[in-house]
Amino acid sequence: MSLRPTTPGHLMTAADEAAVRRAISSTPKPDPAGPLAAALTFAWRGMRKVRHVPEQLLDVTITPVMFVLMFTYVFGGEVAGSTADYLDYLLPGILVLSVLFTTVYSGVALNTDLTKGVVDRFRSLPVWRPAPLLGSMLGDTVRYVLAGTVIVLVGLALGYRPPAGVGGVVAALGLVVIFAFGLSWVFTTLGLLLRSPNAVMNAGFMGIFPLTFLSNVFVDPETLPRPLEAFVNVNPISVLARASRGLMGGNADMTDIVIVLAVAAGLTAVFAPLTTRLYRRG
Repeated sequence: MSLRPTTPGHLMTAADEAAVRRAISSTPKPDPAGPLAAALTFAWRGMRKVRHVPEQLLDVTITPVMFVLMFTYVFGGEVAGSTADYLDYLLPGILVLSVLFTTVYSGVALNTDLTKGVVDRFRSLPVWRPAPLLGSMLGDTVRYVLAGTVIVLVGLALGYRPPAGVGGVVAALGLVVIFAFGLSWVFTTLGLLLRSPNAVMNAGFMGIFPLTFLSNVFVDPETLPRPLEAFVNVNPISVLARASRGLMGGNADMTDIVIVLAVAAGLTAVFAPLTTRLYRRG
């Protein structure tokens, strides 16, 4: 294959071509990226997509903010007797809801890359095979933190003052992000099984909506019919919301925290290997 350029006015001589070949052959081959470096590179790719297309965050920030405003000022007086009391109960639950809604987009983004052929390009790269998956998940945690931070700031603007202070809020947000990381593997599995991003989004929200609304996010389970109360009390999202309220209120139950961590670990242990296997099979 000739290296002679076709640009008019500049022709490479044989000596120049030989010099280029010597330079290429003498340049040491760069070391391949390690697993951690590759994963962080793909994580940065995910964050750059958010920066260039910030609209994808609108429905995971605006919708929860609307929930906070509408439920606080429309139903707060009836449910809790005052909007301030209901905001104290509601805000940790909306924190959970807003972050968990965001996990659906992990599957949507993976399916989008799959249908556009980007995943095929990733498979051809000389990097650790799970690096694109893990990097994408790490990048998604930034979106989880952003979605949770928006809700906390809105609550503070409305007058919410967590008794446990900044430490309690950070601990609650960290617990929610850990649970979201485990749950997001469920949706990445869907992203590799279904045929289109819309199918992943529809299936994801069909699952996440009932679980979040049939929980203690909005109302105390004691006000519900007995069968529904029993379901709500064992719903992992209810346990997560209860643990978040406890951490932000300074009276967390360690049992709830352990259950949340165990469920997150279980979801990761089951669906992370399944996602990785589907990804490798192509």
